[in-house]
Amino acid sequence: MSSLAAARMVADAVLYEGYLLYPYTAASAKNRLRWQFGVLGPAGAAERGDGEPDRMSADLLLDAPPEAMLTVHLRGLHLQTRSVEAAEGERFVPVAELRAGSGVWLSFDEAVQVEVTVPVRVSDLARGHRAPVVVPGARSEEPILDAGRVVGRVVRCQEPVTAALEFRAEDLGAALRVSVRVINTTGGVPAGRDRATRSSLLGTHLLVTTDLGGFVSLLEPPAELAAAAAACDRDRWFPVLAGAQGEHDLLLVSPIILYDHPEVAPESAGPLYDATEIDEILTLRVLTLSDEEKAAARATDPRAAAVVELAETMPAEVLARLHGVLRDPHAPVFPGLPDEPPAGSESDSRPWWDPAVDGAVDPEEASVTVDGTPVRRGSLVRIHPRRRADAQDLFYAGREATVAAVQTDVDGGTHVAVVLVDDPAADLHEWYGRHLYFAPEELEPVPQGAARAEGGRPCAPSE
Repeated sequence: MSSLAAARMVADAVLYEGYLLYPYTAASAKNRLRWQFGVLGPAGAAERGDGEPDRMSADLLLDAPPEAMLTVHLRGLHLQTRSVEAAEGERFVPVAELRAGSGVWLSFDEAVQVEVTVPVRVSDLARGHRAPVVVPGARSEEPILDAGRVVGRVVRCQEPVTAALEFRAEDLGAALRVSVRVINTTGGVPAGRDRATRSSLLGTHLLVTTDLGGFVSLLEPPAELAAAAAACDRDRWFPVLAGAQGEHDLLLVSPIILYDHPEVAPESAGPLYDATEIDEILTLRVLTLSDEEKAAARATDPRAAAVVELAETMPAEVLARLHGVLRDPHAPVFPGLPDEPPAGSESDSRPWWDPAVDGAVDPEEASVTVDGTPVRRGSLVRIHPRRRADAQDLFYAGREATVAAVQTDVDGGTHVAVVLVDDPAADLHEWYGRHLYFAPEELEPVPQGAARAEGGRPCAPSE
């Protein structure tokens, strides 16, 4: 699989994030207000309070020669209203639901995937470049038959949407800072949330490739570009490296926060469209739906029908993979030394889950070396979240913490449990064992007795 194809899988997961939420039915209240991420609304909608802002933007760092070519893929979903109409004599009347034979048709909003490709040469970016984007409207009718007689129809409609991609570059010496912005230019959109959504692009994001040079990570830039990366602006878009580890010629500009080189878990059997989805739990919950509920889900949307089909036909071995890695309980504890266990060990045949093995290292006594300094329980450290940090971890950047334990998982990874120094509930968290966990490379040892720098314990108002 090419890097671009793999990146499209991740981009699709972003695109359909929250498309439908379990139990995947139109009757579910949580599915009546959808399209949570990356909504590019028409002009004026955000100011009226019935839509989202009409622009998204981000700065990229690019190390490429002037003759390099960027290929920008603007991707999103275009709302398609699906209206069911019942035949009454010579006319058709809108209805919420229509049953004919064994089939059920529901009025519900669908979405059609849109992708527009814009090539732009790096040498053209200095003076600015603007590319129009046109997503045409459409209307189609599908008859609903019962015993060969037309009893209704399904009408699908899409409103036209126009937009523009704008580019500009600034030479920083070591790299180019490329500013990319998309603007919804659709005019004449009446007020109202439904009308605004029909004239929006949903889950809007970019995939950007370069044929020469590469992009610079904004999460882990080289030292000489750290300041430039920190100065890059972002407005509802978050650029991350999207190729395989070590590749820099592909970028995903996402409406949700990701880390560099994101991947779809190989164990995942297919898309479930549920925000912050957990495949195993959702699959099992789909299987618990009654036949009536499954029929309602199938009638709601073709993708919902596919989810039900996926859950019902999933082989047992595929479902088992979703539960996690199953290790051989009879494997030796020291696989590299099956015949000669390390001195002092009782045996090399104990399974990894044996309490005696787990107790071989005391987390409260263990230590790990960080920047040449041993870090153990009681050590003072400063937190610097890195590439896999989530949004909450970023709030702890620069904060000081006390190490509670150094722990090692069964895969050999080291995790440092800490409690924030300036947390009013620090003692309670320590008592309950509710710690924050960071990798050793995310921590900076702080000499005992050193004055706290900015970002440590805040001063009281009276100080």
